[in-house]
Amino acid sequence: MTQAATSLKATPLNAAHRAAGAKMVDFGGWDMPVNYGSQIEEHHAVRTDCGMFDVSHMCVVDLQGENVRSFLRGLVANNVDKLQVAGKALYSCMLKPEGTVIDDLIIYFFNENWFRLVVNAGTAEKDIAWMTARNAETNSGLTITQRRDGANAFALVAVQGPNARAKAWEVLPETKAASAEIKPFNAVIVADTSFGEVMVARTGYTGEDGFEIAVSADRVTDFWNALVAAGVKPAGLGARDTLRLEAGMNLYGQDMDETVNPLDAGLAWTIDLVSERDFVGKEALQTQGQNAQFLGLILREKGGILRAHQKVVCAQGEGEITSGTFSPTMEQAIALARLPMGVSVGDTVHVVIRDKQLAASVVKLPFVRNGKILAV
Repeated sequence: MTQAATSLKATPLNAAHRAAGAKMVDFGGWDMPVNYGSQIEEHHAVRTDCGMFDVSHMCVVDLQGENVRSFLRGLVANNVDKLQVAGKALYSCMLKPEGTVIDDLIIYFFNENWFRLVVNAGTAEKDIAWMTARNAETNSGLTITQRRDGANAFALVAVQGPNARAKAWEVLPETKAASAEIKPFNAVIVADTSFGEVMVARTGYTGEDGFEIAVSADRVTDFWNALVAAGVKPAGLGARDTLRLEAGMNLYGQDMDETVNPLDAGLAWTIDLVSERDFVGKEALQTQGQNAQFLGLILREKGGILRAHQKVVCAQGEGEITSGTFSPTMEQAIALARLPMGVSVGDTVHVVIRDKQLAASVVKLPFVRNGKILAV
């Protein structure tokens, strides 16, 4: 390990990445693989076959206690009362009183005394501190347990692509019996002979089918190697970013953060403002309303690549790109952008790249889903 890497946090798969020749980078204080040779090949593997990502830097948090459902009713913007069947998952944001985004996360329901959250890597400590403070303020009496460090730590592996489930089942045959009928945004927990307790969730961040799998940290290297032997291609952060951007999925810290109203980040579908339930940030959202749109851009002129923070000139005013890249699937420059109200899908806008204003088309998200190009 290099001297620079010694100060970074490492996942339990760090040695496996290095043995595979991965190019390692500092990702929010974590020593993570950006690619294993060809980012483009890794991207296409996920779109056409199967790839996998080490996402163990993300944090599993168990909330347990008699009041966990009522606690979550007030903590997050989506309505946890949608979760009534064991294993069902819900995507939501946790907001500040000002209505801005502390983090986006997934909530899994297992029973009335146990909900499991998966939160972002860079926000985990902040998130747990926020939940701990709310637990005290509301006298909820919950036990809040992070599962990223210590004796009971989980590692997380995302197996994604049209062949992802079939190849994951080769490695987890006992899990297949329990998860063969698992629907999107659901999870099962299985006692696997080879790998111990395994949580298999049919969720992901690529726009493709697949699983996100939690395995005991001390068994995850064997699990990773078994997946490699089954023909699953390791993929790094580079491909993960181009895949999620094609899929129109937000990245915390880039497309939204503690300065952004989630209504302006295309996340209205994750917010329940209809029920009488109160939650932190609800009043602010009702007062502020939506002030911008979150849409896709496809660059129509040569001369540049779309990147975050580039200005977008529209007839209705100025907008800004939040994430941009060259799409390997579409072979075009694409971006996610926050644009003024009144801009419509099909409009032509202009992106300021260096000293030029280049034309771009406004499109509905996502660009790509389940291997198919949707935005043209």
